[in-house]
Amino acid sequence: MPKTDLNQLTWFQVVAEERSFTKAAAKLGVAQSTLSHTIKQLEERMGLRLLTRTTRNVATTVAGERLLQTITPRIAEIEDEIAALTALREKPSGSIRLTLSDHAFESVVWPKLKPVLKAYPDISIEMILDSTFRNIVEEGFDAGVRLGESVEKDMIAVRIGEDWRLVAVASHGYFDAHGVPEHPQDLVRHICINMRHETAGGLYAWEFEKGGQALRVRVNGQFTFNNSYAMIDAAVNGYGIAYVPEDIVKRHIASGVLVQVLDDWSPFFDGYFLYYPSRRQNLPAFKVIVDALRHRP
Repeated sequence: MPKTDLNQLTWFQVVAEERSFTKAAAKLGVAQSTLSHTIKQLEERMGLRLLTRTTRNVATTVAGERLLQTITPRIAEIEDEIAALTALREKPSGSIRLTLSDHAFESVVWPKLKPVLKAYPDISIEMILDSTFRNIVEEGFDAGVRLGESVEKDMIAVRIGEDWRLVAVASHGYFDAHGVPEHPQDLVRHICINMRHETAGGLYAWEFEKGGQALRVRVNGQFTFNNSYAMIDAAVNGYGIAYVPEDIVKRHIASGVLVQVLDDWSPFFDGYFLYYPSRRQNLPAFKVIVDALRHRP
């Protein structure tokens, strides 16, 4: 069988991912008839039907899906290596796409990148801020930021921040009206401000630990957020007890706006890690980002 044209494989990948010849043709900048003819040639050369076409969409056959899973990482590796070779003759440049939480952005990533990136105007960064555990390979991210305990084992992980913890806080007015919890289990009788897990969809069960005893407490209250800063604002305004990152609420505690409770029950978590597939590490622009974020005790 003659060698398969790499261009045919690339075009097949775009059609399969877009599930539409119309969208794929627009993305590739070619005529739809040309694209359709190219895919037909690929199928004839392989002697296999790779795509099923209906009036509404396009789907991969079993053989097509297997081919897609085979070529996608290899095409990505070729593109990355070409980008790396091109970058050898010039300053680090290119686009880096990250997924991270608002807390990771505010507490670690932005403070470290802000002074560094002014020296690299040809590096552009897109940051998607949410708490979802995204599949960075499937969703086209170069890297992600998570707590150490959440990083997949097949990823390269680089520590970028110190260990930190959540602390329980509320306003003086709230504690004056409802009393102060002495034990984590007391929280079930209090008005609390909930946090929803975007990935799992459920409410976060507050985690406590003391003397080797670990507790998970499910709380209730008027408000549920997926953002720590909104939880802090609700706590400041007397809507209940919030369980939020200590570093972003320190000034509220120091000023007396919020009162911290259950301090000896609040355990430390592994800090934030940057994680990414191994093929990303050879890109000069990516190396700049990793080096800037790397934790140095």
